[in-house]
Amino acid sequence: MGDRDPILDAVDLLGPAFADAGLDELEVEVGDLRVRIARPRAAVAAPPAAAPPTEPAPAAHDGLTPFGEPAAGMRFVSAPLTGVWYAAPSPGARAYVAEGDEINAGQVVGLIEAMKLFNEIKSDAAGTVTRMLVESGTLVKRKQPLLEIDPR
Repeated sequence: MGDRDPILDAVDLLGPAFADAGLDELEVEVGDLRVRIARPRAAVAAPPAAAPPTEPAPAAHDGLTPFGEPAAGMRFVSAPLTGVWYAAPSPGARAYVAEGDEINAGQVVGLIEAMKLFNEIKSDAAGTVTRMLVESGTLVKRKQPLLEIDPR
């Protein structure tokens, strides 16, 4: 894990166990390092109602693993860190992007909440959004594909 932030390393290691265990909160303290992971209480219940465009995502996976390759000629926008993915700025708000939208490089496509901080996730390429791969309110791992785009 090298010279990365030890807190991000801890979140990457604890995230899958947290998700698999179905916990609402997990806190670990080792020496001076203290990591607390918690599911947002109000936000988790609301996003599915606010995210009908992402409902087809599970069927659209077409057998891809979360770390698989994009379809031929396509590219992924991937999570730069582990946290909870949100497709919209707030519950009930319009999603940043939807399938079929044209996006620009540097455009915000969603948010990832990690340690009570919301991080804007920006596309690294311009193109058309072909698939939304993650439902809003889902715990995602670093490097996990969030959406697929057809680059211009």
